[in-house]
Amino acid sequence: MNIVGRRPLVEGPELVASLTVPPHFADATFDTYRPDRSFPSQAAALSAARGFASGASGRVRRSSAGRGLYLDGGFGVGKTHLLAALAISMGSRAAFGTFVEYTHLVGALGFASARDALADFRVVCIDEFELDDPGDTVLMARLMRELADEGVALAATSNTLPDSLGEGRFAADDFRREIQAVSRVFDVVTIDGPDYRHRGELAFVISSPEAVALVADRWGGVVEVWPALVEDLAHVHPSRLGAYVEGVRYLGLTGVKPLDNQAQALRVVSLVDRLYEADVSIVSSGESLGEIFPAEMLSGGYRKKYFRALSRLSAMCAGE
Repeated sequence: MNIVGRRPLVEGPELVASLTVPPHFADATFDTYRPDRSFPSQAAALSAARGFASGASGRVRRSSAGRGLYLDGGFGVGKTHLLAALAISMGSRAAFGTFVEYTHLVGALGFASARDALADFRVVCIDEFELDDPGDTVLMARLMRELADEGVALAATSNTLPDSLGEGRFAADDFRREIQAVSRVFDVVTIDGPDYRHRGELAFVISSPEAVALVADRWGGVVEVWPALVEDLAHVHPSRLGAYVEGVRYLGLTGVKPLDNQAQALRVVSLVDRLYEADVSIVSSGESLGEIFPAEMLSGGYRKKYFRALSRLSAMCAGE
């Protein structure tokens, strides 16, 4: 089995049906979120998420209708856990997806059809809310506003405060009106704390090519050559990456080396997110996966994305 060369086709109705909590967070509940007492904002975020879910689920008066909850904080503080717990508590009345999944839904169905499909949910949960380009900014500002006007509750996670979305990625000041429109939808709850996946330096094990080859013998095992995988991602829309890695439980990577440019890096970030959500374990050879993002990328406008990807990669290499 290989994933390089896969070209999954995901139609509009399938995209709507796929807006569910991914396997990695399938057991997330409010009770299993463990706030760190050293950071009171975590307990406050838990309380806010519980209250928001309660307000969205009321049979008669829904106090969360048309409102938004925005969980802001660094990677690894449990934002997605809380968002997943909120969605799970709502059952089929909640949609759950990443930002790019919603933008692709609009592309696949058209704006009006996508809005109408999402308006059937009581809560729309948006993981990894981010504005990377002007088109997304205008699109999501309108979508958030119209869903809120329909009485849909909105919940999102992000590494960036709403008013700072887009900074360092495009001429955000030219789209300040749209960014402020997004910001007005949400009540912001900031979560502080260290990355729960790692309490020290990130660790990346480099295996031998022979050890990586053995991955192919495992159930759900796939071995790919890193440069070929990176190149292949250019031909797969990020919204289809879930289907691209479907069935993979173990991923072996040979010939790992640093990425050449930002376009490659952003595609790899999307892949890492889908692999992490699917609970895939990784074994690699070549250079360290911890070095795939060059220093200039880790100091640029997308640095938060890259550090989140490294945190998740390290967890997958450790089999967490």
